[in-house]
Amino acid sequence: MKRYLREERVEMRVNGETRSAVVAPGETLLHVLRRRLGLTGTKLGCENGDCGACTVWRDGVPVKSCCTLAVDVLDAAITTIEGLCDTPTQRAFIAENGFQCGFCTPGFILNAEALARAHPDADEDTVREWLESNICRCTGYEGIERAVRRRLKNPE
Repeated sequence: MKRYLREERVEMRVNGETRSAVVAPGETLLHVLRRRLGLTGTKLGCENGDCGACTVWRDGVPVKSCCTLAVDVLDAAITTIEGLCDTPTQRAFIAENGFQCGFCTPGFILNAEALARAHPDADEDTVREWLESNICRCTGYEGIERAVRRRLKNPE
């Protein structure tokens, strides 16, 4: 394992592309995505892993980018909301108005799409468990839950 003692230029695989950025040893993936790579769909919320606004995929698994060091994912495939294009989950969120202000929506969509891929027959308890990692301060969750149920019923 390489030790990072100062800022260094590194390469990362983000949304299927190799990207280059200067990264400090303690810099989070969230800050590198937003500040260094200009991928602002990943949101800065709580910065302690509670709200889920910063959710991205690491090798297809949802992670909180605010709690992930950028240097720890250099060998991984990172997917942000910008890397998803017209997924069934995105269409379900639109159809069911699963958003209000939209701040939390990228994290919810990434988490819900990962849920649908990992557990296409998820029951209500599994859906609620997966959604617990994201917080919405606006909607009351009804539209979000409808969107996830729609996605599970209509995989395409």
